[in-house]
Amino acid sequence: MEHEATHGGDGSATDGYPAVSSWVGWIAFAGVTMVVLGAFHLMQGLVALFGGPQIVARWADPLLDLDPTAWGWLHVLFGGVVVVAGLCVFAGQAWARGVGVLIASVSMLVNFGFMGDDPIRSVLMIALAVVVVMALTVHGSDIKP
Repeated sequence: MEHEATHGGDGSATDGYPAVSSWVGWIAFAGVTMVVLGAFHLMQGLVALFGGPQIVARWADPLLDLDPTAWGWLHVLFGGVVVVAGLCVFAGQAWARGVGVLIASVSMLVNFGFMGDDPIRSVLMIALAVVVVMALTVHGSDIKP
């Protein structure tokens, strides 16, 4: 027995499956962004752990004065959480959306702080974080577990 989907006049499938929101793509974008961000943090942490003292600070007085090993572990732990949360966004996990919103919000604040140092990158990162927050909060439940 072959099953064919029939479509109504508005283009929606009437075969018992719910219509897919156009925001699912933006939620997937947020999840991919989280996975990539987490992977970058993992790589940066591993470089700090195994690369030693070649990490160069841009300012004479750093905001936090941590040795490379502490920075490395901080980035590895943060990156791992972000990768797992990004993957769980695809599964529709509410906690993962919360982590994504928290990370994007912190990113906005941090990039605002660096506005004077690198304004173009800061504005782009803030705009990206706004899109991630909007996708995860307004339409995050469109991906169901």
